[in-house]
Amino acid sequence: MKATASSEINGFVYFAVGVAALGGLLFGYDTGVISGAILFIQNQFLLSATMEEVVVSSVLVGAVMGAVMGGALTGRFGRRGMIILAGIIFTVSAIGTALAPTVAWLIAARVVSGIAIGIASFISPMYIAELVPSKVRGSLVAVNMLAITTGIVVAYLVDYAFSGMRGWRYMFGLAAIPSIILVIGMWRLPDSPRWLISKSRVDEARRVLQRVRTDSDVNPEIADIQKSMMEQGIGGMKGLFQPSLRMPMIVGLGLAIFQQITGINTVIYYAPTIFKFAGIAATGPAILAGAALTMVMWVFHVLAIFLLDRVGRRPLLLVGVGGQIIGLAILGAAFQFHQLATLKSYVAIGGLVIYVACFAFGLGPIFWLLISEIYPLKVRGAAMSAVTVTNWALNLAVAVTFLTLVGVLGHAGTFWLYGVIAVGASVFLYLLVPETKGKSLEQIEEHWRAGKSPRAL
Repeated sequence: MKATASSEINGFVYFAVGVAALGGLLFGYDTGVISGAILFIQNQFLLSATMEEVVVSSVLVGAVMGAVMGGALTGRFGRRGMIILAGIIFTVSAIGTALAPTVAWLIAARVVSGIAIGIASFISPMYIAELVPSKVRGSLVAVNMLAITTGIVVAYLVDYAFSGMRGWRYMFGLAAIPSIILVIGMWRLPDSPRWLISKSRVDEARRVLQRVRTDSDVNPEIADIQKSMMEQGIGGMKGLFQPSLRMPMIVGLGLAIFQQITGINTVIYYAPTIFKFAGIAATGPAILAGAALTMVMWVFHVLAIFLLDRVGRRPLLLVGVGGQIIGLAILGAAFQFHQLATLKSYVAIGGLVIYVACFAFGLGPIFWLLISEIYPLKVRGAAMSAVTVTNWALNLAVAVTFLTLVGVLGHAGTFWLYGVIAVGASVFLYLLVPETKGKSLEQIEEHWRAGKSPRAL
């Protein structure tokens, strides 16, 4: 009888993935919590539209800094050490934001929070990808994205719970609880076996692999990793300019750009604001509607976990982006056509649900999964850092321009612009994104060294 994928992993792997994914949960919580909190911060500090954008987007400035820092340090201190550092920074930022007496303090604390997000956003999936067997890598790395969405859902529910008392400080401060659990949990876990081998700590790597594999003979896997290490060229940032890495860098950077400029984070950061545009006037119901929207995202992330190692990455990406185009077209129509005035809120909600659902099983989880798979070990930290910096920089650009775009193009024009960009994304995905389902990280590395096209994988 053929073993199932789930029979190839043990309970310790699930524990390790669950702890590492707390970094994703904090990523989601700290990016999502601002959507409800900003409604009260705006009133308390009398923020202009420009200052509102600065408060919302300050976390993204920190995320860019954190992604740079993570790329520079993960090769030296390991994946485990950097996740622990991110947990400590999350704790400090949660307390600092909750105690903020001024707008300047609040912005500074949000930047610190962003540094932790920037580190955790790519090192958590990298740690999981390097630890788990290839047959279940897609599903288990996607658990990190599910954790991100769970964090966003929890953030919205916390926002709603404290909206009656205008308790934005509690909204931020509660993040200290999971961040402390992350630090304690990661302290008990080993480092990535691939990172250990890259540091010539082979005996430690063997013990880790024996702990996370059901097959006691891990020597063939160690030999494959060592062989791949010897065949790789220059490591670090310099290694990103090798000819064999040109295509995987194009793929990763393209995914990073399109994930953001199709507008997903305008929904996460401004969902209650969008619902107010659509006619839901009261603050509490607008926040609750945003929470319901993130629950839709959560459900479809669960679907992605079940499909990624069965259907593959490419089909989900292509179907997902197609659905985003449809959702954005409907959303734009809700604001454009006066004939829909009495139904505007319902049509807008319908468009948002389609858009979010399709992102949640497509570009959302698969971007983070693919960038944890397609880069060789020697440059994985540097490559994922460069791609993540690009992702967060575009995230920042979208966040700080959304309200401005609405002022210039109108609500309909803004969402239709994102839709046109999504059409371009679908062409890019069809032509250049590889299928990595069932391939070991070393097989993917060998494919790039052979100079083959992405779709030939």
